[in-house]
Amino acid sequence: MQDITRRTALGLGATALAAPALAQGTAPGTAPGTAASPGGIPRASVPPLAGAPEAGASLRVIRPARFVEPDETIFRANAQRFQDRFNVPVRVDFVGWEDIRPQTAVVANTGTGPDIVIGWSDDPHIYAEKVVEMGDVAQYLGARYGGWGSLSEKYGRQHQTGKWLGIPIGGNIGPCVWRQSAVKEAGFDTVPDDHEGFLKLCLAMKKNNKPVGFALGNAVGDGNGFAQWLLWSHNASLVDEEGKVSVNSPQTIEALKYLQELYPAFAPGTLSWLDPSNNRAYAAQEIHLTFNGVSLYFALKSDPKMAAVAEDTQHTLVPKGKAAASPHTATVMNAMVFRHTRFPNAAKQFIAFMLEAEQYDPWMQASLGYWAHPLRAYNASTVWTSDPKLTLFRETMESKYWSGYRGPISQASGAVAADYVLVQMCAAVASGQATPEAAAREAERRARRYYRNA
Repeated sequence: MQDITRRTALGLGATALAAPALAQGTAPGTAPGTAASPGGIPRASVPPLAGAPEAGASLRVIRPARFVEPDETIFRANAQRFQDRFNVPVRVDFVGWEDIRPQTAVVANTGTGPDIVIGWSDDPHIYAEKVVEMGDVAQYLGARYGGWGSLSEKYGRQHQTGKWLGIPIGGNIGPCVWRQSAVKEAGFDTVPDDHEGFLKLCLAMKKNNKPVGFALGNAVGDGNGFAQWLLWSHNASLVDEEGKVSVNSPQTIEALKYLQELYPAFAPGTLSWLDPSNNRAYAAQEIHLTFNGVSLYFALKSDPKMAAVAEDTQHTLVPKGKAAASPHTATVMNAMVFRHTRFPNAAKQFIAFMLEAEQYDPWMQASLGYWAHPLRAYNASTVWTSDPKLTLFRETMESKYWSGYRGPISQASGAVAADYVLVQMCAAVASGQATPEAAAREAERRARRYYRNA
């Protein structure tokens, strides 16, 4: 997506618009108070987070690369504001989405490197013994900003102990993104909510030379998101409520047989797609329906040459299929502080600072809600009503599905996601390398490597 966003005007425009809001923030060196937040975000008056940054502290932070330009521009500006206020130098490095997990593993195994890793969803649970407990930060922010969303609690807190291992920074869902004209041409007014109707739509679109496309490569967000939707919409799951591996089930095999019917509607090349791939294909009008976050619409809306495509683009939740509700979860940026840091207080203060309204709302506004808020007070942000096509994303962090559904989030669930077990199961069936039955058995075998007692 970076090649798309570089040529857009809105990225710079949004940054400029955000500058006045940033300037209205708390003055350096003062404690947070009860002044009206940017955008009218409600917040309570609570004691400041205890623990001033250590003398001589400096911080290094790594986080996923941006898909929309203001995500990086405003994030860097906010980091600079923290540096100016606390006199703590901060270095922020943006890392490719597929590279964050390998780099996190190196940090954890060597006990050196960044003080703060803003990784993915259940990553802090993989390294539970190596990260700093974050309950004080969670309590402060939760009390100040109306509590945490359901996925924030799920990904932030350790199962059984309730300890906060990470602080979710924001989440991104991938609803249906589709061209209204192409769907109408295929004989539908909107994207059907049932499997049969969705299949008919996709095949009709392919017949009209306007195919669909879903990532079947090792894509952190889009690959895992499609595989999870496929299973959950058939009432299949990786594990059951007790965490026992359940992926080799009649429901999974039914889901994979459905994929065999759906795959012919895909554009070529999806077996190797990573997270930027469907964005590029949609913007190039090579596909006309996919699952994606705000970044795709942002890029289209930002480019005057793509104005007609942006106007024709709609968002709806992914089809329910046999599920009770639209079965999707969020790709969550989850901040963790590793125990090797010499400056844990500074690291905690940095994370809390970045989630304060003076910093957070301008960042979210400029990115059109690309990373949706983890704290419920931000439901009041005007970004969600600034464009009706964005409103759907407001409830991102309230989803009732999660990585490793239906079981607890754990080291095992994180490892299965990082190893792309479900994605590769789907890819094997779509490519014809395995039957649904064989692919489900292989996924079960691989999952049991991590869920050793299940």
